[in-house]
Amino acid sequence: MTRPTPRHAAVSNSATTDTSPAQSADRLRVATYNIHKGVRGVGPSKRLEIHNLGMGVQALDADLVFLQEVRLFHHREARQFERTWFGWPEQGQAEFLAPEGYEVAYRTNAITRHGEHGNALLSRYPIGDIGHHDVSDHRFEQRGLLHVPVRWQGREVHAVVAHLGLIHGSRVRQVQRLARFISDHVPADAPLVVAGDFNDWGERLDGPMKEGGLARAVVPGRARLPTFPSRVPVFALDRIYVRGLRCVDMKVPRGPSWARMSDHLPLLAELVLDA
Repeated sequence: MTRPTPRHAAVSNSATTDTSPAQSADRLRVATYNIHKGVRGVGPSKRLEIHNLGMGVQALDADLVFLQEVRLFHHREARQFERTWFGWPEQGQAEFLAPEGYEVAYRTNAITRHGEHGNALLSRYPIGDIGHHDVSDHRFEQRGLLHVPVRWQGREVHAVVAHLGLIHGSRVRQVQRLARFISDHVPADAPLVVAGDFNDWGERLDGPMKEGGLARAVVPGRARLPTFPSRVPVFALDRIYVRGLRCVDMKVPRGPSWARMSDHLPLLAELVLDA
């Protein structure tokens, strides 16, 4: 797919964005990114960022891209932006954002008056049957898990895209449902990556995730990387948890271009099979 160059400074794959390619074919490079439905601002200042996000996703050069708050359609915003220089894409946002050659998995989590949104996985490698599991804890927040097996290095790696709730008690219950889902649908010896926006402001979910057999991807001896809010990141809301893999490097791209595209920054990790 050929992309137009946005008028507001495209993101380059350079040292300043800290998105250099993975150093080894034995490394699985994953990214998680809450794209805020491809739109920023409110009222007259609302602007469409999906075209810039397309350049950003491409610059990440990740093997697997875990996306949250992705739209398949939204009738009101499609009308609002149809006359802009870069209008609302005819494709769903997951398909639009996928670099050439990537496979796409998408499932809806929430249905609203004018449209919907959900989770997506973009994969450089072949994907298997796509699964979706509703983990909504109450009627005011529709939440789901996107489950996608991916073929990498002759192994089947299972990817789960998550976007947890805004209330701590809900998040704990959703982690418990995630653990049951994994037990029922993911082979015990299969490498597993669970990534997304965990909304864990108080850093209280690592324990419940560990009880489910998942370790937080961190580089030993390094601090955890904040991703929210994107202009002055303070909170590490965006996470990657693993089983059967370990983290050897982790980055968060920074700069004005990244700060304007979403209220979150992307988080990247390079993973290797756990010996």
